Amino acid sequence: SPAGMVLSVLVILLLSVLYEALKMGKAVLLRRALLALPRSLSQEALTEPQEEDTNPAQGSPSFMGFPIFFHRWFRYHVGQTLFHVVQVVLGYMVMLAVMSYNAWIFLGAIVGSTLGYFV
Repeated sequence: SPAGMVLSVLVILLLSVLYEALKMGKAVLLRRALLALPRSLSQEALTEPQEEDTNPAQGSPSFMGFPIFFHRWFRYHVGQTLFHVVQVVLGYMVMLAVMSYNAWIFLGAIVGSTLGYFV
């Protein structure tokens, strides 16, 4: 029916927009994850005490801060993984819809991808 076709095209269009939005969201999350890492993860930077730190019982500040960076990075990495899974599922759903060889569905996917990238 014509109403079903219009609804199908709109759903594919929205899925394509969401796919592009997730792709951009994943890139933003990757940037934040990289900024959350310390500048140097070398073993020397983690184990050597700082010059102003004379009490060895407290440990090195850079070593004490490492778990904070790791946990923050791990949370970003889990978020990226979830974004990736959703993006792959959406991509396959749009691909399967396009594989129906319907020109209107194909145009809906193209327009949705264009709108998602533009926004």
